[in-house]
Amino acid sequence: MGQALGCVQVGQSTVAVKERFGKFEDVLDPGCHCLPWCLGYQVAGELSLRVQQLNVRCETKTKDNVFVTVVASIQYRALAEKASDAYYKLSNTTSQIQAYVFDVIRSSVPKLLLDSAFEQKNDIAKAVEEELEKAMSGYGFEIVQTLIVDIEPDAQVKRAMNEINAASRMRLAASEKAEADKILQIKRAEGEAESKYLSGLGIARQRQAIVDGLRDSVLAFSENVPGTSAKDVMDMVLVTQYFDTMKEIGASSKSSAVFVPHGPGAVKDIASQIREGLLQGNAAQ
Repeated sequence: MGQALGCVQVGQSTVAVKERFGKFEDVLDPGCHCLPWCLGYQVAGELSLRVQQLNVRCETKTKDNVFVTVVASIQYRALAEKASDAYYKLSNTTSQIQAYVFDVIRSSVPKLLLDSAFEQKNDIAKAVEEELEKAMSGYGFEIVQTLIVDIEPDAQVKRAMNEINAASRMRLAASEKAEADKILQIKRAEGEAESKYLSGLGIARQRQAIVDGLRDSVLAFSENVPGTSAKDVMDMVLVTQYFDTMKEIGASSKSSAVFVPHGPGAVKDIASQIREGLLQGNAAQ
């Protein structure tokens, strides 16, 4: 705002309060105005129409006796059509707004538990906005927006809440790990059972194949070599297998086989045992 030779300039987004001999006369809009000071006209002051923001920190406690600091952000502006009320009725706008914010927060938050206070931030902000709108409209101000930007518990309370959260997550992780170990053990047991079942089938088939092979060999040898008995054929097959086994053991440089005193004559005993076992098996069938 500039004044020279009785001319006054009012800036954009601003209004000026015009007085004559100390009495309110009019509200000057943005632009240039003529105020002959010799006739008692003067500009008492300016009033910004821009949206202003006031951050209010209010300490209170919740229903579960936890002290918290609530940070509220109040966005307000003066109304051009009520500029005279906004200029004359309040001497300290920010103090008036803070008083109403304190009153609403300290009457609302003590009714809520700490967790509920975090969840109902919007309800608290709405209550503050309604109270301010009702109170400040009579003074020429409009409440544009009210926000509860933060709720700050005491540092020890924060630490305790974090520890509770961490313990809960660790308990959940332990439960999930135990469930995973249980599934692994079940799957491992099922795999071992299936493996043993298949191994048993393989051994049974192997033995059946050996029996069938020996039977075919005995029959073929008896038909092609007249005068031989089944016992002679079995003895020859066992001796052949004995020497094949000894050859395979000796061919490996890293063999872990342990030899016990024995002689070729032991093959006869082995043959007798195998033959008796086959005969007993045939008798059982």
